[in-house]
Amino acid sequence: MIIQEFVFNSAKERLSEGKVSWESPSNIALVKYWGKYGEQLPKNPSVSFTLNNCKTTTVLAYTAIEPTKDFSFEVFLDEEKAPSFEPKIKTFFERIEAYLPFLKEYHFTIKTSNSFPHSSGIASSASGMSALACCLMSIEQKLNSEISSTYFNQKASFLARLGSGSAARSIEGGLVVWGKHKNIDNSSDLYGTSYPYAIHEVFKTYQDTILLVDKGEKTVSSSVGHNLMHNHPYAEVRFQQAIDNLEKLKPIFKNGDLEAFINIVESEALTLHAMMMSSNPYFILMKPNTLEIINKVWKYRQETNAKLCFTLDAGANVHLLYPKNEETKVLDFIKNQLVAHCQNAQYICDNVGTGALQLA
Repeated sequence: MIIQEFVFNSAKERLSEGKVSWESPSNIALVKYWGKYGEQLPKNPSVSFTLNNCKTTTVLAYTAIEPTKDFSFEVFLDEEKAPSFEPKIKTFFERIEAYLPFLKEYHFTIKTSNSFPHSSGIASSASGMSALACCLMSIEQKLNSEISSTYFNQKASFLARLGSGSAARSIEGGLVVWGKHKNIDNSSDLYGTSYPYAIHEVFKTYQDTILLVDKGEKTVSSSVGHNLMHNHPYAEVRFQQAIDNLEKLKPIFKNGDLEAFINIVESEALTLHAMMMSSNPYFILMKPNTLEIINKVWKYRQETNAKLCFTLDAGANVHLLYPKNEETKVLDFIKNQLVAHCQNAQYICDNVGTGALQLA
């Protein structure tokens, strides 16, 4: 698939008005991507679990207008007008206009809400941008009913990526690969794809409990962090490490070797933060309570032989990953030993989900 295939030829007829709605989940990367090139393209491939409960619901209403020089839209979060979101949406529209040339022919009202608390410390860019991309693709589908479901998902992921890189992994369900890997069929830098090989049953119901360590705004944005990889002394070694780890996960995903899974997932999380701490300028996004939780997880695993592990995004919150059959024991462990390290004792229980879903 080449970029030109995603360019939509302007429709002969225009829609007068209408409304579409999608919900799309967040995702948690197992192999991390850190570092970009070109237009929101990853310097290394990544693979993630699509989540189920942490999701964004977006309703997009559109009304035909005389084509304008600028985009016409308004944004609402939880029914409240959200002008602070407008610059990011405008940038997103500017990036995708070449592929959806009808954007300036409509006024859009974007109403969005998250299933998780706003300012909970969970990034909503992946779920939010993927939900909006799906809504826009529904409009394209109304203008061209012949597009296939495969094309719909690929282009939705392609568009979402231009709003937020990790959003490329939120369209499909289960395990999703984003970034070209020579040994992963159909993998692409342009969009996320479902992991194409055998997956052990244990990974199909995997649990992710998110411990909300710090709900404040990050001191360094992910965009700034990605840019610091350009002259990073360890960048090339890191990119190769991610490629190798994705290759190592193929037999693990097939045979369900959870000890090997834990080793790679925790190493990936710590390596991500090591790249932040060794960039120039350097920065630390983990908090003291992040480290307290990690140490308690290690101690719990050593004492119980549980298959609980942690991973981290670019922030202080901790994702605890574990098989479904350990759910009761792990939740007891969280309540008894870990909630003390969470802001306001807050955590969110989630699990592997099925991807974006059209609501209307």
